[in-house]
Amino acid sequence: MTHVLLMNPNHNAATTAAMCQIAATGLGQAPAPWTAPSGPDLIATPAALAAAAELVAHAALPRWPDGIIVSAFGDPGAARLARRAPCPVVGIGAAAARQAAQTGQPFAVATTTPALAAPIDALMTLHAGDTPYVGCFCADTDPAALMSDPAALDAALLTQIHRAHAAGAGCVIIGGGPLGAAAQRLRTAAPVALINPVLSAAQALRHLMKREHD
Repeated sequence: MTHVLLMNPNHNAATTAAMCQIAATGLGQAPAPWTAPSGPDLIATPAALAAAAELVAHAALPRWPDGIIVSAFGDPGAARLARRAPCPVVGIGAAAARQAAQTGQPFAVATTTPALAAPIDALMTLHAGDTPYVGCFCADTDPAALMSDPAALDAALLTQIHRAHAAGAGCVIIGGGPLGAAAQRLRTAAPVALINPVLSAAQALRHLMKREHD
């Protein structure tokens, strides 16, 4: 059995556990959890994203796994970690964007962190290829407050999904590792196909590891 590490750049072990459960369905096995040793429970600002990137890029791991998922939507530190890791490193943001782009339909992001709209837009555009990226649609309620109220979170995200659909999106990425459970809950209520970035990354990593071992 391969050893996969899921790195949560948010300082929240409960979120890490929830993301590991989602990733397990795409990997075919449960990944080992890693939670940021410091920082906010929810990355919601560019400063927090930059600080998380440092933690991930320089993380001292007891041993290298066969693959790593960086499970925060801005992929903090993923590129730098990949340069020193002897294994594939997949960021959930890039993986989701590539999956959305492969549909050939215009796609968008629905999320709860308006302060991160600019880096999200940059990441999506980088991996969209020729597929139109419609934009990032953000709830305007405090992100931490939404995370503490699943019903309010689902309602806020569904509003943004409808806005993205009205703007022309044929599929919508739920933009955040900690939003993975909400992405699963909203699948039947959404007017368009939803992409769960944690699941996207798990499936992409499984494919990469299989290719390396074939």
